[in-house]
Amino acid sequence: MIDLALLRENREKIRNLILKKEPSFDIDKLIILDEQVRDLRAAVEVLRKQRNDISKKASGGLSEELRHHSIEVSKELKIKEKLLEELEVDFKNLALTCPNLLKEEVQDGGKENNKAVKVFNVKPSFNFEFKNHMELNKTLGWFDFDSAAKIAGSNFVLYKKDSVKIIYALTQLMLKNNAKYGFEPVLPPYLAKTKSLVNSSNLPKFAEDVYSLPADDLCLIPTAEVSLTNIHADSILHAADLPIRYTAWTSCFRREAGGYGATERGLIRIHEFEKVELYSICHPNNSDKELEYMVECAENILQLLGLHYQISLLAAQDCSFASAKTYDIEVWLPGQNRYYEVSSASNCTDFQARRAGMRFKESATSKTELVHTLNTSSLALPRLMIALMETYQQPDGSIKLPLVLQEICDNLW
Repeated sequence: MIDLALLRENREKIRNLILKKEPSFDIDKLIILDEQVRDLRAAVEVLRKQRNDISKKASGGLSEELRHHSIEVSKELKIKEKLLEELEVDFKNLALTCPNLLKEEVQDGGKENNKAVKVFNVKPSFNFEFKNHMELNKTLGWFDFDSAAKIAGSNFVLYKKDSVKIIYALTQLMLKNNAKYGFEPVLPPYLAKTKSLVNSSNLPKFAEDVYSLPADDLCLIPTAEVSLTNIHADSILHAADLPIRYTAWTSCFRREAGGYGATERGLIRIHEFEKVELYSICHPNNSDKELEYMVECAENILQLLGLHYQISLLAAQDCSFASAKTYDIEVWLPGQNRYYEVSSASNCTDFQARRAGMRFKESATSKTELVHTLNTSSLALPRLMIALMETYQQPDGSIKLPLVLQEICDNLW
């Protein structure tokens, strides 16, 4: 959630920052509800004081006039308390769908204003008629979408043959890389409480994309970010312990509501996929620097694999809901003839921390402050698999993996 104090102190500036990111958000309604809640809360406190004052006088007996006044105060208080309760619910629901405030350096506009800030390696060239990953799979037999559909429905995949080795090898490569950068490996639950998804900013905003189990108040995680956000929920950390860095390999589950074209076929967009995540909890003064560090950690994996990629600084309307600033790392997929995101690195500032109650103290006697949280995909495996297949395909349809990956595969089983 955004800092409401900022909204009250500098309404027009905050209003413009919110609309820069999400023009459709009803910020004026949020401002009105905030004022109404505060005014009504003050009125309720006045009535409660009046009721208490009458109660103190009651020990000596009440006159008819005072008794009548007591009844009227109680009636009015009951009405206003009920109205306040309803308004607070409306206000909270709307506030939970208000996006994070953007950093000043984030450009206006949507995808068209995303800016490439780094390019690594060159696009692969072929002296033969190259294929996309689905065409390559006809010979390789690495993915079985028909069997997956029998098990779970459309847009799921069953990995087979060498692709299973590659998934495990990539995961080992990523976790080893991330540990080298100081991220502690953890293996969190794949199910999380609804409150955990509220803390991480997935709910209520993205309810349509979440697989839920209402009877148990649980949801399948759309990203390990959900689990990692909640490790230190409702905690007061010590400044000396920051940053706290985690990395996790999990399956991720997303409904991906909406239709997609032919370019989104195969492994491009599926409901369940493997991903390694980076998560950092840091001092507010250091979050800008921490974001750059996390991007470096994530892109190092692509460099080890020798893949061509670019890093883009996202424009306002392309930044994620919880993010104040986002870089996308986009790998080149020859068979699609375009870049696809394999990592999104976001500085969420104090947005998640305010929801989750993550605070820190500089010293035992200092006041508590909100930490900053950051997350980065490191990396999404299905699209990385596509990049490897399409980049390193051979004329006979086989795949010649980078040596660093082949060595891990050879030692698996």
